[in-house]
Amino acid sequence: MVQIVKVRCEYLKNPLGIDVLHPRISWQIQSEERGIQQQAYQLQVSLEPEFGQVLWDSGRNDTGQSVHVVLDQIELKARTRYFYRVKVWACGQQLEGSDWSETAYFETGIMDYSQWTAEWISAPSVLAAREEDAERCPLLRTFVTVEKTVKSARIYATALGMYELQWNGNRIGDHYFTPGWTSYGKRLQYQVYDVTEQLGVGTHAIGALLGNGWYKGELGWTQKKETYGSRAALLFQLHIGYEDGTEDVVVSGNDWQATGSAILMSEMYHGERYDARLELEWHSGQATDSDVWHSVEIITHSKSMITQQVNEPVRPAEILKPIAVLQTPEGDTVLDFGQNMVGWVKFEVEGAAGHVVELQHAEVLDQAGNFYMGNIRKAEQRIQYTLKGKGKETFEPHFTFQGFRYVLLTGFKAPILLEAFSGIVLHSDMERTGFFECSDAKVNQLHHNIVWGQKGNFVDVPTDCPQRDERLGWTGDAQMFIRTASYVMNVAPFFTKWLLDLKADQTPEGGIPFYIPNLKPEFSEGWGDTSHSSAAWGDAAVICPWTLYEAYGDTRLLEAQYDSMNQWIQYIFEQGSDPYLWNTGFHFGDWLGLDSKADSYVGATDRDFVATAYYAYSVSLVAKAAKALGKAADLERLALWHEKIIAAFQHEFLTPSGRLSVPTQTAQVLALRFGLVSGTAKEKAEHKLAELLKEQNDHLTTGFVGTPYLNPVLSEAGRNDLAYRLLLQEDYPSWLYQITKGATTIWEHWDGIKEDGSFWSADMNSFNHYAYGAIGEWLYSYVAGIQPDEEQPGFKHVKISPQPGPGLTWAEARLMTMYGMVVSSWRLNEAGQMEIQVTVPGNAYATLKLPGAQSAARVLENGTALAKAAGITAIHEEAGSVTLALGSGQYHFTYDGH
Repeated sequence: MVQIVKVRCEYLKNPLGIDVLHPRISWQIQSEERGIQQQAYQLQVSLEPEFGQVLWDSGRNDTGQSVHVVLDQIELKARTRYFYRVKVWACGQQLEGSDWSETAYFETGIMDYSQWTAEWISAPSVLAAREEDAERCPLLRTFVTVEKTVKSARIYATALGMYELQWNGNRIGDHYFTPGWTSYGKRLQYQVYDVTEQLGVGTHAIGALLGNGWYKGELGWTQKKETYGSRAALLFQLHIGYEDGTEDVVVSGNDWQATGSAILMSEMYHGERYDARLELEWHSGQATDSDVWHSVEIITHSKSMITQQVNEPVRPAEILKPIAVLQTPEGDTVLDFGQNMVGWVKFEVEGAAGHVVELQHAEVLDQAGNFYMGNIRKAEQRIQYTLKGKGKETFEPHFTFQGFRYVLLTGFKAPILLEAFSGIVLHSDMERTGFFECSDAKVNQLHHNIVWGQKGNFVDVPTDCPQRDERLGWTGDAQMFIRTASYVMNVAPFFTKWLLDLKADQTPEGGIPFYIPNLKPEFSEGWGDTSHSSAAWGDAAVICPWTLYEAYGDTRLLEAQYDSMNQWIQYIFEQGSDPYLWNTGFHFGDWLGLDSKADSYVGATDRDFVATAYYAYSVSLVAKAAKALGKAADLERLALWHEKIIAAFQHEFLTPSGRLSVPTQTAQVLALRFGLVSGTAKEKAEHKLAELLKEQNDHLTTGFVGTPYLNPVLSEAGRNDLAYRLLLQEDYPSWLYQITKGATTIWEHWDGIKEDGSFWSADMNSFNHYAYGAIGEWLYSYVAGIQPDEEQPGFKHVKISPQPGPGLTWAEARLMTMYGMVVSSWRLNEAGQMEIQVTVPGNAYATLKLPGAQSAARVLENGTALAKAAGITAIHEEAGSVTLALGSGQYHFTYDGH
């Protein structure tokens, strides 16, 4: 029996605020049978959940497409809910096809910015006239009276700064840090809230807290503020539809009032100060006199950049309880949450009015066991709460977040009760899709750390670190980690949003800023005369869209970014005197490479080598994008361009004998990964890489550029044994060294904590910095062997080639793809047999290479000869290897593992 599950619109479940003219629908097919392939589908759209009247019916559409099916024959109206359902016909099924899927819906938003009739409103300057009120967050309010039965009610809102909406004193929705961080002058996302249930007959109070956020708060390490603007403001529109068919619209305007809130200061880096004595029963009309409430001010600001929210919002994802209360040698009281996390602490406290308690947040304790803030730099990460003195009080922050494991408590009365504190984990609400486990507990902890590094740094933008005075969307970190990220979670909406900002912030010449969203040039220090376009960082413009295309089959995203991709490589082309080498400008090089010179962050690999290598790689990927999008003329031009870069690279960096002239691990890795050497030169590079590793006793010296590709290159070169040795090393430098030091996230430096317990330099020593977590790609795609096929992207065709190696006796990865769950598991059992278990989702197919299988005749599938097993459509033997073509279903293979 075939079932239709996980019906989605633009990756999202029942989204509100879809402003795409032709949204896309996807679904998954489940069946206990093997070899299920969709032959046709029928899609219906209605304005009613019961489908009493069908607005549009595709009829039977004879195609196997089940991902990104475009609704291109419906003219959508703004602020309208559309219900949809799907049924399919699959091979071997009855003529009537499957049952209908569960009914899903999407709802359109404003769609046209000219339909915003609301005004931008801000607190009047008189509220901040006193010095003690200068940083106070304003509270805006209005009242709405409902006299008829409400059928539907939607709020459409955004802000300059951050906002939190309240209704009769209660928080509206579970979106945090709204409207998110974008290139505000060019793109500003708005949010939609369904408040139908709250809006009964009577008078209601609507409130909005405003915070500095990323818009006007402190950003970067230079302690500058007002990056995008100097005034927080709200744009609010409430549409009320009544049962009698009439409608009212409540908008932000000069009838709103403003006052100071109990939040005396809120900054992303520094935390919040909150005085509960200043709380008002604002929703009951308390304190209506002009000394407290003032008319808001209308400010002039464009609405033309307002756009739909394409990504999932930041939400509270889970709650961690502290595992211990510590008394440090210095006498401090410190909570240990047992996990380096990102979010904030919700706490309960009781005491006299005016009593102040503080929480300060840090990642680690020093070697003596004392609370350590050195690596946080100038970020205070401090929450200060003044009690109102009315029994038990509960507090959690509003417009800030912290990166921490340890919390220093000040002012809390003994005894400290663990149950009074909760760590609220906050991150973009991405669906968890990847799961990896193996026979080595330390490797499992490494995977855990990768996952938590992604959670902590994917807070609306892909930040480099979540705790110190930085937290920027560094392009290099993002492109290095994106393939791992796409295994661990569904990051398509997250990166779609970020790439739109990258495209918006691209310079007129095609350059790419170091971080997205970009800051003002004066916010950067130490980069010479530029703040954009380093090799491997700017290449995020190409690598990220292509990776998402491979992982999700998203042609629309690739099309949207295609011009940006071309502009980037054209920018490189126009640098310097030789258009096929990149040997000009500022480059970070192999950042934090261990082979760097003293007092340098840049590894020993020649920066021109790195730049030209990435240049070639990006041009090759744009050529692949051209092919995927059917741009034949571009493909021909780009293919020739790529050939010329390779020729120039080889002329510049290959010796007459065919060796790379740059003798570093990273140089060999990049040349091999990017296909810059072939034949004898390729063999020499592979040999040199192994030789360089041997010189380091099988340890790496690579930095941010070389590390992500190191293990994949070794596995592709037939040196899986060496790749496994690198993975399983436990002394410095290695991934597992961090585990031996108690890491629960990925570190910025291989030796963030040294053998003696001392720290690497405090100026740049994050303990939650996901770049080196890129080893996760190798765990999924080589150890477990799950890889996409660029010719059939989105895992329509799954390439499964697990590569067991010394040190592990079993490994398993599960990956929720657009088509469903893919599983690849291998185990060397006690009898010396290899067991391979594979799951291929419905409407997909796989090619499985059985590791170490010498003959198909010796392989059994659930005790049956391969030739008789259902779902196996082809068997191929070659040079002692066995490859199978599989339809959907679950399989269990056993054979002699020697």
